[in-house]
Amino acid sequence: MLDKIYNKIPFFSRSRHHMDPENTASWKFRGASKYVLDEELANIVNISMALEMPLLLKGEPGTGKTMLAHAIAEALNMKLIVLNVKSSMKLVEALYQYDTLTRLNDSRFGDSNRDVSNIEDYIKMGKIGQAFVSEERVVLLIDEIDKADTDFQDDMLDVLDQMEFDIIEIDKTIRAKKRPVIIITSNAKKDLSDPFLGRCNFHHIAFPDADMMREIIKVHFPNIAQDLLESSVRAFYKVREFRGVEKKPATRELINWIRALQADPDFNVKELIKGDLPYLGVLFKKSPDYAIAQNAASRMRL
Repeated sequence: MLDKIYNKIPFFSRSRHHMDPENTASWKFRGASKYVLDEELANIVNISMALEMPLLLKGEPGTGKTMLAHAIAEALNMKLIVLNVKSSMKLVEALYQYDTLTRLNDSRFGDSNRDVSNIEDYIKMGKIGQAFVSEERVVLLIDEIDKADTDFQDDMLDVLDQMEFDIIEIDKTIRAKKRPVIIITSNAKKDLSDPFLGRCNFHHIAFPDADMMREIIKVHFPNIAQDLLESSVRAFYKVREFRGVEKKPATRELINWIRALQADPDFNVKELIKGDLPYLGVLFKKSPDYAIAQNAASRMRL
């Protein structure tokens, strides 16, 4: 079904220098070296690229939303541009910045070779602007959009719909040379507006179950011993169930925990099997959570 869609969409017929423009399969995302992908997520990524629509990803921290953009860039050999959204950010900052201070200093002291009368020399592209002016197609990651206010969200989608914006200081319109692959993430801390949601494809990345987590761990630790794999995954899901914990450990914490266990020359996996959990500070990063984990772990047996 997807192949029929890809063949009709111009995006997939435009090639990069090393891709066959007639081979649309070369544009399909099937995962990357460090990213385990399920079929449903692969399908929504590929259909979003085919339809040239932003893909909005929701899910709790640590489910791989941000890493998906990195994986797409790696798999399709595209540059990744990351816009980390801040609560105080204005849309114009993501588009471009006009460096008035440098221009003022240059006009005062004359230390620069730039022509201070040429304002364009003092315009610097923001992350969205960089994606638009790029000669190569890029992956644009807009990370944690729920931190921004509603006006920022809706105005940004207008820009991404039209693939252009104006630089008012020089009365110039910047149009995208290549439409970027757009991935937008949200931790669901704030509701997004209906107009925003209507302009995106959507996917909720659920936290991996134990079987999927084993596959993820084996990607990061190809030679991991089976007893360490099983006991660490079992322990991980048990500590995620500790009551009262505000921030449950996520996949990255499990990966770092296994690294810590492997780096300890005195660690014996038999201790883990018995329920002894060293290095809880790798799994729990907040003091109250750490205290809860210490108390609960002392009573836990795998």
